Amino acid sequence: MRTLVVLPTYDEILNVEMMLRTLREVVPGCDILVVDDASPDGTARMAEKIAGELGQIEVVTRAVKSGLGGAYRAGFTWGRERGYDHFVEIDCDFSHDPRALPALLAAAVDHDVVIGSRYVPGGHIPQWSFSRRMLSRGGNQYATIMLGLHVSDSTSGYRVYSRSALERINYETVTADGYGFQIEMTYRARRAGASIVEVPISFTDRERGQSKMSSAIVVEALALVTKWALERPFRRGY
Repeated sequence: MRTLVVLPTYDEILNVEMMLRTLREVVPGCDILVVDDASPDGTARMAEKIAGELGQIEVVTRAVKSGLGGAYRAGFTWGRERGYDHFVEIDCDFSHDPRALPALLAAAVDHDVVIGSRYVPGGHIPQWSFSRRMLSRGGNQYATIMLGLHVSDSTSGYRVYSRSALERINYETVTADGYGFQIEMTYRARRAGASIVEVPISFTDRERGQSKMSSAIVVEALALVTKWALERPFRRGY
């Protein structure tokens, strides 16, 4: 299967070279698309330099910082236009271990959506405090109960989508960002009858660079879950 790794970046100069080299080592058959939101630190230039050395890497630079969801929508469209069969979501900061990707791709042979999950047996978050872990798990449980997701980690951003799944869920009209983007994509996939499986992963906090996550993104996600839940009886699909 032709697989495209979509790698959104913004000010990831400290991580992008190592991530691209690791991906090329771990999944040499996959192509990589770096979607950079006009990083002022030169991330795109570094990615282009590594692309020239390693090959099978393309870099798309967007004019302004437009968020994680927008970067993935742009990457998915770019890949669909070029005939890719599967699409990988992964963070550039190594919070998602690229060495776990072969296991996710193996599961993608039989499933439409593969989620790298922190909350199924075998998954863990070694660096998080008990309170932070409970907050995250509580948010995920709220989402799955309110929306009928039957997924343990709907906020995970480490995923593989099949081309057919993306086409069925009409991803172009997903407007949420951050956690909300991942939840809405899961919700649409479930409503579209996609086959979803969770594969255990270990999640670690970034060691280099600044986190892009904020409390506003978390609040947005919970508000959207409540909104979608209230609309569920009246929705007629996508």
